[in-house]
Amino acid sequence: MTARIYFDNAATSPTDPRVLHAMQPYLGQFWGNPSSLYAEGRQARAAVEQARAQVAALLGAEPGEIVFTSGGTEADNLALEGVLLAAEPAGSHLITSAIEHPAILACCQQLQRWGVEVTRLPVDGEGLVDPADLERALRPATRLVSVMAANNVIGTIQPIADLARIARRHGALFHTDAVQAAGKIAFDVRTQPIDLLSLSGHKLHGPKGVGALFVRKGIELRPLLPGGGQEQGRRSGTENVAGIVGLGCAAELAAAERSAEAARLVQIRDHLLEGITARIARAYLIGSRWRRLPGHLCLGFDGLEGEAIKLLLELDEQGIAVSSGSACSAIHAGQPSHVLEAMGLDPLQARGSLRITLGRFNTIEEADRLLEVLPRAVSSLRPIRSLSHVA
Repeated sequence: MTARIYFDNAATSPTDPRVLHAMQPYLGQFWGNPSSLYAEGRQARAAVEQARAQVAALLGAEPGEIVFTSGGTEADNLALEGVLLAAEPAGSHLITSAIEHPAILACCQQLQRWGVEVTRLPVDGEGLVDPADLERALRPATRLVSVMAANNVIGTIQPIADLARIARRHGALFHTDAVQAAGKIAFDVRTQPIDLLSLSGHKLHGPKGVGALFVRKGIELRPLLPGGGQEQGRRSGTENVAGIVGLGCAAELAAAERSAEAARLVQIRDHLLEGITARIARAYLIGSRWRRLPGHLCLGFDGLEGEAIKLLLELDEQGIAVSSGSACSAIHAGQPSHVLEAMGLDPLQARGSLRITLGRFNTIEEADRLLEVLPRAVSSLRPIRSLSHVA
C-alpha cells in the first residue's frame, strides 16, 4: 500500500520524533507539579524553565518574557484582551488587518462590545498591508496594533518590522500573531520593536495544546485566567509540563535548523509551482510570489473555483492530503474566505483556493507524485464559468 502524503502542515504539523522523545519522561516518570517545593516539583519546574529559555532563544527574548498558554488562540486573546483590559477599554483604539486569523478577529468583536474602537486595515491583491495605511489609521487613543506575521491561508509575509516601528513611533504597542511564521522565518525582538508575539507548538512540529506569548518586559497585561498565579500571574493553572517540554524542544530544533530547512522547502515549493503552472493552464498563484512562507502555496484554478472541495476529495482518494483553505474554517467550507475576499477575489474565487503547505518531513519525491496526480484530477472537473485572472 502506498504511503499517504501529507501537504497540510499549515493546519498542523507531524510531531518530530525528537520532540516526542523529549516529552516522554514527563508523561510518566516525572509527573510532579512545578509549583511544589519538594524534589518532584523542583524537577518539573526545571523542565519548564529550560523550555522557557528554549522558546525565548527562538525569538531573541529573555526567558522571563515568555508566558506559556494552551496554544495560539489563547496567546492571541491574552495579548489583545490583556493589553486592552489592563486599563479602561472604553474609548481605546485597536488596529488590526482585514485578513487576520479568526482568533484575532473574534477577539476584536468581543473588545468592541466592551467599548474598544477597532480599525481593520485593508490589504492589496497580494494580501499585504500598506504601512502608509497604518500610519494614517493611528491616533492618540491607539493602544495596540495587531498584524499577523504570515497569513495561514495565502502564506504572505507582512512587513512586520516596518509596521512595528510605525506603531512604536506613535506610542502604540505592537502584537503579531506569528503562529504560522515562528520557526520558519527569523524573529529577533532585541532589534525588532515587537511588543507581543504569539506562537503555537503544533505548527512547528511540536505537540498540540501548548503555545506561548512573548510579552516585552514592562508591559502591563491583565490575565484571562486568574487563579493560582502561575506564569508570573499572567496565566494561572497547573502547567502542562510534557507539552511545554515538547514546545521547548520544537523551538530549539526550529532555531537550529531554520535556515537550511527554509532553503529546502523553497526548493520543493518552487518545483511544485513551476510544475503545476506548466502542466495546468488554469492554475494561478494567490498571494505574493516572493514575500511568502518557504513551504506555502495557495492556488486557484481558473473557472474551477467552485469545484475546490471535489478536487480536495479526489486528491484524498489518491492518498494526498491538502486543504481548500484554513483548517479552522473547515466547518464553513461552503463560505467564501474572508482573506481572499479582502484581497479582491470574487465570492466564487474566494471559495475555491487549494492550499499546499510543506513541512520538515516532505520530500521532492512527494512533490513529484502530486505533479503526477493533480493535473489528472483538475482535468476531470467541470468548469463552472470562465474567469480571467492574472496570477
